[in-house]
Amino acid sequence: MLQGQKISRQSQVTVGSVPSDHVRADSAERYALSTPERKHPTAALLTVPVTAALALGIHFLVAKKEPPNESRTYTIVLGSFFAGAIVAAVMQRWWPALQTRMRRFRPLFTVGVLLLCVWEIITSGFRMLPLPYFPSPAGVVQSMINDRGLLFDSTWHSLVLLLSGYLLGVAAGLVTGVCIGWSAPARYWGMPLLKVVGPIPATAWIPLAMVVSPSALISAAALIALAVWFPVTMLTASGISNTRASYLDVARTLGANARYLVFRIAIPAALPSIFVGLFMGLGASFLTLVVAESVGVKSGLGWYVSWAQGWAEYGKVYAALVIMAVFFSTIMTLLFKLRDRVLVWQKGMIRW
Repeated sequence: MLQGQKISRQSQVTVGSVPSDHVRADSAERYALSTPERKHPTAALLTVPVTAALALGIHFLVAKKEPPNESRTYTIVLGSFFAGAIVAAVMQRWWPALQTRMRRFRPLFTVGVLLLCVWEIITSGFRMLPLPYFPSPAGVVQSMINDRGLLFDSTWHSLVLLLSGYLLGVAAGLVTGVCIGWSAPARYWGMPLLKVVGPIPATAWIPLAMVVSPSALISAAALIALAVWFPVTMLTASGISNTRASYLDVARTLGANARYLVFRIAIPAALPSIFVGLFMGLGASFLTLVVAESVGVKSGLGWYVSWAQGWAEYGKVYAALVIMAVFFSTIMTLLFKLRDRVLVWQKGMIRW
């Protein structure tokens, strides 16, 4: 009886010791591996190829209502996706890693292709949405290919401007945040400045920045840095000031000086809050980048959207939006990867 209770307690400890982040990371995979997929594995493997074949069939039905070059390009894109889906479905039986990944993303691929089908039926099939404001997916793909050079150049300029403003804002935010969170005099003089300047959107400073700054690029980078500076400062100061007093007392007892307390105890303890500020600043930098480029800068994705809208070429507008989604999502993914490496000890984090 006692042995049974001991085993039961050990099992409870073992189950309770499972990190919550691993449980949440596996929840998406368990959700994707539904009961119908377990009963019919072959049908599940063919879900994406069948959906791609459906998209090809719908495109062939409405292709007569689209320009020949757009229809030809979109046919090649859908055909390539269909061929890749077939190859992936066949290789899954001998490639366990691919099978696991496809099991996780199969519902997303299926729904995404179905949404493309609905989009093409509404725009090219029944003409329910007015042109040129709502082009077909074939028109968007063709615009992306035709303007690939200008889109690449705009993406490169946006990347340079975003990184310069973001890094400047992060550096300034970390310095001011550590000072405000650690020093009482800095908190006394810094908090009123944060309360007055911080809540003002960075885009509201555009008229003043265009007058004061000699260059549109410098003013845009400064506006991005301002948008990043406020959340990074606030979250850094909050993390520094909320460092456990017991950590500091133990370090002082062992002879640590003020520099050691700041850089080896307070800042590492504040890293979760600092990364929250970095994510908030990154989101604010995206918005400020697009607005700043559309107003004064003569290059970048924001400028490209305004330029295409002025010429009523909305296919190019949607193409730029697709590039923006991939561009911003990639940068956000890299920041999440950095956070996962730095905060490897933290449990219950949101996975990107």
